[in-house]
Amino acid sequence: MSTKENFYYIVEQFADLQLLRYCVAGFEHLSLKQKELVYYLSQAALEGRDILFDQNGKYNLQIRKLLEVVYTTYSGDKNDKEFQGLEVYLKRVWFSSGIYHHYGCDKFVPGFSPEFLRKWIDKVDVSQLPLKAGQSVEDMCQELFPVIFDPKVMPKRVNQADGEDLVVTSAANYYEGVTQQEAEQFYAQQKSQGDPHPVMYGMNSRLVKKEGVLQEEVWKLDGMYGEAIEKIVAWLEKAEKVAENDSQREVIRLLVDFYRTGDLKVFDAYSIAWLKDTDSKVDFVNGFIESYGDPLGMKASWESIVNFKDEEATRRTEIISQHAQWFEDHSPVSPSFKKEVVKGVSAKVITAAMLGGDLYPSSAIGINLPNSNWIRSVHGSKSVTIGNLTDAYNKAAKGNGFRDEFVYSQVEKDLLEKYADITGDLHTDLHECVGHGSGKLLPGVDPDALKAYGSTIEEARADLFGLYYLPDKKLVELGLTPDEEAYKAEYYAYMMNGLLTQMVRIEPGCDLEEAHMRNRQLIARWALENGKPMNVVELVKKEGKTYVKINDYPQLRNLFGRLLSEIQRIKSEGDYEAARTLIEKYAVKLDASLHEEVLARYRALHLAPYKGFVNPVYRPEYDVEGRIVDVKVDYTEGYKEQMFRYGRDYSNLKI
Repeated sequence: MSTKENFYYIVEQFADLQLLRYCVAGFEHLSLKQKELVYYLSQAALEGRDILFDQNGKYNLQIRKLLEVVYTTYSGDKNDKEFQGLEVYLKRVWFSSGIYHHYGCDKFVPGFSPEFLRKWIDKVDVSQLPLKAGQSVEDMCQELFPVIFDPKVMPKRVNQADGEDLVVTSAANYYEGVTQQEAEQFYAQQKSQGDPHPVMYGMNSRLVKKEGVLQEEVWKLDGMYGEAIEKIVAWLEKAEKVAENDSQREVIRLLVDFYRTGDLKVFDAYSIAWLKDTDSKVDFVNGFIESYGDPLGMKASWESIVNFKDEEATRRTEIISQHAQWFEDHSPVSPSFKKEVVKGVSAKVITAAMLGGDLYPSSAIGINLPNSNWIRSVHGSKSVTIGNLTDAYNKAAKGNGFRDEFVYSQVEKDLLEKYADITGDLHTDLHECVGHGSGKLLPGVDPDALKAYGSTIEEARADLFGLYYLPDKKLVELGLTPDEEAYKAEYYAYMMNGLLTQMVRIEPGCDLEEAHMRNRQLIARWALENGKPMNVVELVKKEGKTYVKINDYPQLRNLFGRLLSEIQRIKSEGDYEAARTLIEKYAVKLDASLHEEVLARYRALHLAPYKGFVNPVYRPEYDVEGRIVDVKVDYTEGYKEQMFRYGRDYSNLKI
């Protein structure tokens, strides 16, 4: 199972989730030193697991540990529906790093009763239960059962409903006793006008009110999450000793320094050193990175990925990044919002070797970092497309019936069959390499001016940048697309997803909350409505089923260009009201009857709308003196086995 030809991608499926494996092709060709580096960085990637659970909700760790104990000590009928409900619930908790859906943010509905859970808790030896200091079993149940079973208690991890207090109504564990207004004022007061190098305030801390005073609990070695950070640092220090070069050694040293101090200026120094290290074959992300889990888009969830460069596939992204200035100069946005000089957009295709935190089990397929606006403006950014994860998705989806059910006609099916793998990857590359790296804020505009709408606007901006350029003759000229028809595959797939098929991820009656889903519907619905006078795109009925039909592909490109221009204006000017109006009109609400239809059609296919990954296991081999002489990759571990092992080996935080 070490080669792509005989690799088994599908592991298992439950609820709305499918677990896959990814192949780490090429690992065997790394040098011993590089293999050792991957191994140490992979261990560091796993040691932060508990941090994300706690960030996603303050009861998650205790609930996970309680369920694991009940599951492993259960001595009843394994065919009992309540036990099977408990098993699915536990698997979902593992997948989402907590009791909330990893994408939709709603609390899971347990497939078992409080009575069932209490019965089997009472059969567990008290010494095995995850009780807090001084807590009785009864106290624990009284505290946790409403959180698990009552739909009105802490119902959403991240609430984005317009007009509500997003901090008070979100269960994410980034604030305690604080209102949205208090949080926004607290950080607004920290910012100094005209600072050319502003840190990302609040990125690595929990904001709490104690005795009426707001204060930050910083995530660092001698602060909050210190037990996990200590383990992360220990592995990073091992990695530093086998780093490929001085640049990479400095990156690791600065990251360790940031973990020790919690100093956000050190984090900026680390970010700059990291993006400038383009020579190392092995690379990694480890830390507090993305802010989608914070309703205010400021505080960052913990994540990690360890990877190495796919030399052959990187040719594509290198071509894009080499022409970044051309893309910037020819974009349809106002010249006042363009960068005069695009700085340092480095891009590559990588092979993921280990996923951790907020990139596990569900992962992004492309990453563009750092997120600091001033660093991107002055120093540029590093962009990656994760090739082996995309490959796993594509291989696992072959022949699953999805296209037959939702694609309008054979013409579109042929387009997708011929071009979709190429144009899908290319859109991701354009999104990450030049989309996120494009445009600029006007002088004096606060990077957080768009508040809760900022993430959706930024993702829409990057998606539109890629969509606008996919049909361009320049891409054929550069050898990135085979011909001038190829782009139509991505246009069709994107519009079908934004208008129809991404709805399969949402429960009936719910709104869109997640930034990427909002972004896709915003673009697709805006194009549908604004293209109506020319009948550019339409929703048509055929044999009682709804399909997307694109009548004018060139005009659709023009629409994408118009929307990109407006989205960039909103971002550059920090126009909060325009962002709010656009998103609330197009990105949030679903057509209930259409949603019901799409769900019914999808259910008939017996597919899972969400995918995630089981990590490989790296097994070091030692000589008699205890030195690593080789590292082998093992793909045989199952999902449940992996989660229980991680629970045993990487449970670093006390409840």
